Amino acid sequence: MAILTTDTDIASLLRRSRTIAVVGLSGAPHRDSHRVALYLQQQGYQIIPVNPTLREVLGQRAFPDLESIGHAVDIVDIFRRPEYVPAIAAEAIRTAARALWMQFDTVDPESAESASGAGMDVVVDRCIMVEHRRLVA
Repeated sequence: MAILTTDTDIASLLRRSRTIAVVGLSGAPHRDSHRVALYLQQQGYQIIPVNPTLREVLGQRAFPDLESIGHAVDIVDIFRRPEYVPAIAAEAIRTAARALWMQFDTVDPESAESASGAGMDVVVDRCIMVEHRRLVA
């Protein structure tokens, strides 16, 4: 696939996706990850929390990592610091996720290239909620 940069490609990804694993989803309502995941859930996406410190968030069972989910997801949305992105991207590739989304300030260019080279769509340095509101809602 490719690193997506056009509004048309990003809107298409958002429209055809149903499941979003949110890596680093916080249980604290004031955190960006929580607000974004709640918004996406309210838009009809199945949110899969990925956070080893939580058992449940937003009414959904939380998983310690992507491999524990047990099935591929449409989008892996990353809310972790950049130094964690390479390991998350590698795990997303191993679990056959269809797309990797790097939120603002979670950018790792090498991980973006690796994921794209493995056949995933990749979105870099954009907020999935902002893009959904702008292009789909």
